[in-house]
Amino acid sequence: MKPTRIAFAVVATLGLFASAQAQTVLKLGYATSKESHYGVGSTVFCDEIDKGTQGRYKCQQFPSAALGGEREMIEAVQLGTQDIVNTSTGPLGNFVPEVKIVDIPFLFRNYDHARKVMDGPIGQDLLKKLQTKGLVGLAWTENGFRHMTNNKHPIVHAEDARGLKMRTMENKVHMEGYKTFGILPTPMPFPELFTALQQGTVDGQENPIPVILASKFAQVQKHLSLTGHVYSPAVLILSPAVWDKLSESDRKVFVDAAKKASAAQRKKVNDDEANGIAQLRKDGMQVVEQVDGEIFRKAVAPAYANFAREFGADKIAAIQAVK
Repeated sequence: MKPTRIAFAVVATLGLFASAQAQTVLKLGYATSKESHYGVGSTVFCDEIDKGTQGRYKCQQFPSAALGGEREMIEAVQLGTQDIVNTSTGPLGNFVPEVKIVDIPFLFRNYDHARKVMDGPIGQDLLKKLQTKGLVGLAWTENGFRHMTNNKHPIVHAEDARGLKMRTMENKVHMEGYKTFGILPTPMPFPELFTALQQGTVDGQENPIPVILASKFAQVQKHLSLTGHVYSPAVLILSPAVWDKLSESDRKVFVDAAKKASAAQRKKVNDDEANGIAQLRKDGMQVVEQVDGEIFRKAVAPAYANFAREFGADKIAAIQAVK
């Protein structure tokens, strides 16, 4: 081989090596299946950062809690052993206490109200607080309004929930609120839930329609009541170990990608809410659509005094006042 050809081959090889070196593969985990709302949002995020960085950053998705439960994944992102998590806020309050305010039962009127709060000054201020705890919040995504399922009987009034052993997230605000309904809250990591319902370790659980669908809870739960008792935001969190290495232009790509992911995830929540009830009925669940929401609100009222002391009555009122 002539010297010029050898030189060309070496340069080409080095170029390929540099190109391979320049590509970073990020681990992104979430608790539900790839077909779920989390999967839809995460896929859009991954596609957008791939496109926006010309392939320098790519994602490897780990759905169905392959990297652990939400709490474990948040911790891993904080430690830098996982790059990204798309998680509900349920366990996030254990890391960023201020975020727990959004978990108060019956705080949000509807999806329009909730999304305006999360995308507005209140939500964006909460997002910034993640950085003080070694987490980078890219954008609020969505889990949805939570509803109750169980294997005992229909829930129409708050007293119907009394005595039910209900799986909850490891979330003090949720648990305190649910106790006012007479529920026996049983915190449990999400990956253990299907088996616990199947074996009767717990009577029921509460989650948004997209989660109930994606997790196939109709196979192990008879009754669904559309209580809408808590709005559950979700959030795309990036490890500071990744964020600190990004250029300003790449940071913008990541944030913009997260916003597009949020829009896609919310659309999937809307679609599942619109079509999911019929599917769950078809799958054999008995659905109570008209729940006595006023009775539930009255039942939880005593807990609001504690929430006001913890978070500030003014902060709760500010969320309620958003139009």
